Amino acid sequence: MSRTPPTLTVRPLVVPRSGDDPRRGDMDELVRLGNAVNRHDAGHPFFDQTVEEVLPGWQDETDHTHLGFIVEHDRSVAGIATLVLPNEPGASTLEFELMVEPALRGEDVWNTLLDVVEKAAREHQRSVIQTWTLHRRDAVGETLTPPTGYGAIPSDDPHALFLSAHGFAFEQVERNSTLDLHGDLTSVADALQEAIAFAGPDYRLLTWAAPTPPEYADGFAYTLSRMATDVPSGGMVWEEETWDAARVARRDGRLLAAGNTMSVAAVSHAPTGRIVAFNELMIGADHSGTTHQWGTLVVKEHRGHRLGTIVKCANLLRWHDLVPESPRVSTFNAEENRPMLDINEAIGFAPASYAGAWKKVLS
Repeated sequence: MSRTPPTLTVRPLVVPRSGDDPRRGDMDELVRLGNAVNRHDAGHPFFDQTVEEVLPGWQDETDHTHLGFIVEHDRSVAGIATLVLPNEPGASTLEFELMVEPALRGEDVWNTLLDVVEKAAREHQRSVIQTWTLHRRDAVGETLTPPTGYGAIPSDDPHALFLSAHGFAFEQVERNSTLDLHGDLTSVADALQEAIAFAGPDYRLLTWAAPTPPEYADGFAYTLSRMATDVPSGGMVWEEETWDAARVARRDGRLLAAGNTMSVAAVSHAPTGRIVAFNELMIGADHSGTTHQWGTLVVKEHRGHRLGTIVKCANLLRWHDLVPESPRVSTFNAEENRPMLDINEAIGFAPASYAGAWKKVLS
């Protein structure tokens, strides 16, 4: 039996064909509400997005399927659920987000949105549903620690209480850190030179801006495919992904269509010619906003050579010249990923907020 109160109605989110489409109202509401929720929960505006940045990801569904549902209260938007489903054959997971107007938060709207998510998961044969909650850096009081033993979030947080009561397991904490790009980057330059000397001649630094040059596309695809297997994920489930040059080109196309600028620093292994480490920095059309670090990875068999330091520091110095207007870079790392956090802390990153990772296995 549905738990939807009679004053709440649910309808699918309409995805416009372009930013000029007169039906873009739902996408406007999605971005407005998402920004408001993130600011409220994280305590800062570093995750703000625009419709132009969000829309291309909804329009190209080759690699992921996007679904959205709007809950209305008296014809006003009370909450939105967004769902992302990997299109890999046999995929079992679904990632979702519940966005509710801070002033309207309560069991009714959250229950309605979660009902929609679980129904969609079953319709698409997904048995594992996963989400993340944002938390302020300066939160006080009792805390909840995940099974990894690293990091914590407030135990009385409304999101945590709701998800726990509805069968979700708290699996991991991620730290959101920021670096002042207008500050002194001497430590970044020094760390880069030390790491290059330590790594030795078998490792070669590469840099490029999206779109990915053809000569690097296959190697970069291989390294991107390792994100699902080589990044600490606690008890979360990540589907292994099939990547090739065509998928890299599709990804680049979505990013550029959204008005983004992206820089990649990578390391190739000279004896094999393989790309074995990379770091990505990305910003939207407004270069005075926050820069986002996307993927950073050193494949397992090449760890211990300070390649993470090389790609992070080289890209930060390159970015300082490419986009001098941006005041900060924001990144997420699992709290148990001590090697990456050590690099961040050494070059000046500081905690800005935290994210809790939650998983539910459907019966």
